[in-house]
Amino acid sequence: MDRKKFKILLVDDEKSILLLLRRIVEDEGYAVRTAANGQEALSIGETWPPHIIITDLKMPVMDGMALFKHHKRMESEVDFIVLTAYGAVETAIQAMKMGALDYILKPLKEPDELRHAINKAFERRTLIDQNLALEAALSKEKPPFEIIFAGMEGVLNEVRAVAETNATVLLEGETGTGKSLIAGIIHDLSQREGVFIEINCAAVPENLLESEFFGHKKGAFTGAISGKKGKFEIASEGTILLDEIAEMGLPMQAKLLRILQDGAFERLGGNTTLKSDARIICATNRNLRKKVHEGRFREDLFFRLNVFPVRLRPLRERRTQIPLLAEYLGGKTALRLGYKKAIIPTKCMNKLTAYDWPGNVRELQNVLERALILSRGGELDFRKVLFEEDGLGETCRGTLSEIEKQAIVNGLRQTEGNRKKAAAMLGISLRALQYKIKSYGISRDSV
Repeated sequence: MDRKKFKILLVDDEKSILLLLRRIVEDEGYAVRTAANGQEALSIGETWPPHIIITDLKMPVMDGMALFKHHKRMESEVDFIVLTAYGAVETAIQAMKMGALDYILKPLKEPDELRHAINKAFERRTLIDQNLALEAALSKEKPPFEIIFAGMEGVLNEVRAVAETNATVLLEGETGTGKSLIAGIIHDLSQREGVFIEINCAAVPENLLESEFFGHKKGAFTGAISGKKGKFEIASEGTILLDEIAEMGLPMQAKLLRILQDGAFERLGGNTTLKSDARIICATNRNLRKKVHEGRFREDLFFRLNVFPVRLRPLRERRTQIPLLAEYLGGKTALRLGYKKAIIPTKCMNKLTAYDWPGNVRELQNVLERALILSRGGELDFRKVLFEEDGLGETCRGTLSEIEKQAIVNGLRQTEGNRKKAAAMLGISLRALQYKIKSYGISRDSV
């Protein structure tokens, strides 16, 4: 984290001490604000949430201990360093036992005491952020760009251009085209300091989505035994991907519109306005303009999201790249399964290239994995993959909706009507599958 973005709030009722503290902290390169008491500090924190509060313990209106306890009740993650006279050391030690990082005796003997304390707090917070970023990177190893953008060179140029800005991005494409992967690449190229967080709007129940987005206070609803930060708060200075945004209900759309406009939100059950500067990327496999026309998606929200639309081409529109993708995915999958390599015969590759892939790259990977398992790591036998049964022996024809419907029917047949297994095979959430089954009017008799 850049020191210029690390915010320190100094709280003391003595102006001369505030002036001295401010000079020391600013000389270290940190962002600084000051307050004369705890109440003023709370007011500043509503619009300028600090990383550290350095506070005197004894002050009028609201003292430092009351300020510290307020943040503990709110389950805030702001760090505290307390200033105390020699006679109040026991109170400072009590604050340390409750979670304060450090205490410093007044009057300040050496500026290095404060420098050491704040630099230590800065290093601690930086290490936490780095660990979060490392965990996110390790959890999703990305293929090389020539694989990800095979047949989509124009998309790569768009991604590189928009990554350098803070513009909201709308990723449009069918299921399995790699929208989540592209969102992660935009975040990586942007070099934003915060983490990348993904939320599948169709996978979270509507009544829990607000808490997931904005967090909640302890006791905000039944089962909220402790407070929780929301994804927008965690992703501040980073990127948040709202996948399957079209499945979001109208009430949550209104709340999302507000944070898009000014970055403001409140935790569920709370009345303190918080701010997030998370970069927002949305993804959908639906026609949002059509949903706007049908009254199921807010027009004002659509225009907010559609600042920089990026369309990801389905696999059937880049058939010449299927052999490249199949070789790469087959090789990676073989290694993961413990095989040396994936051998794809020419006849098998021709079948792969001829198929329309309604599930796109995700479906291709699933078919290759099944083939590898059945072939025990040897030469892939297309008969063992049941190409004919899957429809891979002929090119699918019809509209996108017809293709998607047929893919769902095939998935349900192969899983004997088990919707959870079918959703996993198709690479979509159970909620999204149930929505599509209803939309297409797929009955048990047609499976």
